[in-house]
Amino acid sequence: MTKSDQILDFYRSISFDLNTLDYDLNVLNPFSLASFEQTTVLDKFYHKFYGDHEPRNLILGINPGRLGAGATGIPFTDTKRLNQCGIEMTEFTTHEPSSVFVYEAIDAYGGPTEFYNKFLIGSVCPLGFVVKKGNSWINFNYYDRASFVKKLTPFLLEQIKKQLALAGLNERIIVFGTGKNLKFLEHLNKEHAFTPELIALEHPRYIMQYKYKDRERYISKYLEALSL
Repeated sequence: MTKSDQILDFYRSISFDLNTLDYDLNVLNPFSLASFEQTTVLDKFYHKFYGDHEPRNLILGINPGRLGAGATGIPFTDTKRLNQCGIEMTEFTTHEPSSVFVYEAIDAYGGPTEFYNKFLIGSVCPLGFVVKKGNSWINFNYYDRASFVKKLTPFLLEQIKKQLALAGLNERIIVFGTGKNLKFLEHLNKEHAFTPELIALEHPRYIMQYKYKDRERYISKYLEALSL
């Protein structure tokens, strides 16, 4: 099996116990209920960039959001950024600020082919969550509720280990998020020692929301970490 086959098999075989969810939460699984076009796009992406057996370094985000991986199944890749990868999605259009920044950094690195030859982007939790607020469902991070993350931890540890095995290199993990995402991973890594080093970078969403005018400085910081 090529790395693309292994990655696709991983995502499509994720088993999640819905009893873990609190009453006001729902799971966002872009793989189990994917439309024909979503499935086709996912296949095209991973076969295009991972159709080999070469090891990659792992990058871990938090969990899919509704407009990025929650829609396309590809971390930090909305439908507009798929076009930059030479893959078209016509069923719907999404725009995610985090995806915008990540692909600015990818372009600065040398473009999608150069980047994905070296890195696999995953998530601490490969499934996303939404919480009911009034009549709306909004994004919910795995760490937003202490009682929930406690129940979720065995599942998260299993997914991290599987993604490390998929990537093939474990000398370091680059972490998107310097707050709760990093703190959770540090605690877990201290106990289970799945990597010698965690390299933390400010989360793309934080940069786009609070540091937009300084994003070139953060792109330089990303490039420095990616070049280690």
